[in-house]
Amino acid sequence: MTPRLITPADAVESLRRKVHQKWAAAVCADLGVGDPVTFSVPLRPGVSTGSAVARIGHAAWHEWHMGWREFADRQPAGVLIVRKPVSVQGVTEDYPTTLVAGLDAAVALVSGTEPPTLDIARARALASSLRSTGAVLTPATVRAACRLGADDAEVLLSAVTWLRRNPDAGAWSARQLPVPGMHTKWLDTHGALLRDVAGRDVRDEVRSRPTVLHLTYVDPDHTASGRRRHDAWTTGDTHDIAYRPRIVLVVENRDSRLWFPPVPDTIVVEGGGKAAAALLANVPWIRAADHVVYWGDIDADGYAILDRFRATLAEPAPDDAPPKPIPSILMDATDLHRYAQHGVNHDKAGRPINPSPAILPHLTEAEATAYDTVATAGPTPFRRIEQEAIPLAHAATRLLDVSMSSQAGRFRR
Repeated sequence: MTPRLITPADAVESLRRKVHQKWAAAVCADLGVGDPVTFSVPLRPGVSTGSAVARIGHAAWHEWHMGWREFADRQPAGVLIVRKPVSVQGVTEDYPTTLVAGLDAAVALVSGTEPPTLDIARARALASSLRSTGAVLTPATVRAACRLGADDAEVLLSAVTWLRRNPDAGAWSARQLPVPGMHTKWLDTHGALLRDVAGRDVRDEVRSRPTVLHLTYVDPDHTASGRRRHDAWTTGDTHDIAYRPRIVLVVENRDSRLWFPPVPDTIVVEGGGKAAAALLANVPWIRAADHVVYWGDIDADGYAILDRFRATLAEPAPDDAPPKPIPSILMDATDLHRYAQHGVNHDKAGRPINPSPAILPHLTEAEATAYDTVATAGPTPFRRIEQEAIPLAHAATRLLDVSMSSQAGRFRR
């Protein structure tokens, strides 16, 4: 071990890191969960003899000792400096060897040099309340619970209590749970934390919504008949679609569905964004179509949806329907350059669109080139071309080209 002398400032910084790493474990230990936690910092590692002091230099040793003597005069209550003897130039004295503190004293010490970022009193109170509800208390759950705002923390406590009193949540959907204070989308954000502290995942217990697809009939014979053009199809319902399509086009945005031009034997389906794969993969009449085609935004999310959709339909369906290749339209590198004038770098709220590090293995080479261009962490002309900016007539033409091709494309693996 290389001999070193740790100054008071360095010791406090080291203690700060240890508090950040282990404060939640210390809170749990105070409530009887886990082993006791003590925060300690060695002050002179490798320096326990006079010869080690000589190698460091007596002037440096003296300066270090004086620094700790000054620190000892103003150290907070509960902070202990452990001392052990060292013989220096024939004189044996006790010198600082370890800084030791409990959680409160450690927090008080590190908060003396910077504004406090940790409210130990709140952490203890919240952990104690969770324990009283029968929650699973771990350092990870305590950390996560303490990141919640006051209102969400109260909902978490209410939810754990409610789950303890209701062993079966199957009579409600995720947005119907009668937990005091819980808004309808609370589980979307905090469901994983509730699972960890409750010891059960209520999201797996609640009744699931049936799949509802919004679709538009674009077959010209159908539209000429005067029958309804826009429809919805619900899983498990007795309603059926107006005709069985040879082509299904899945689009990302509503406007692109509502006003899509006539294409024979085609139905245009609104995909539902990132949920598209799960919603559409097991719809029998979609699987039965000769061609299922995807068209989304030219941006990181659009390619991620395509990748997921393609991967999902590459697997057999539960009813043993075979895998389905999913070509795309207007999403390759040529399209990126053709419609570059519509490229943007900010979202609808004016925030910069971030790059994406995701690896998407189910894209074609041309799609991957376009994805790499808009998703790169380096400079790029733009990060998004929205689907609505591309003329629908171009999409209809491209869709017909795909439907007439017997090749679905060679996918990059």
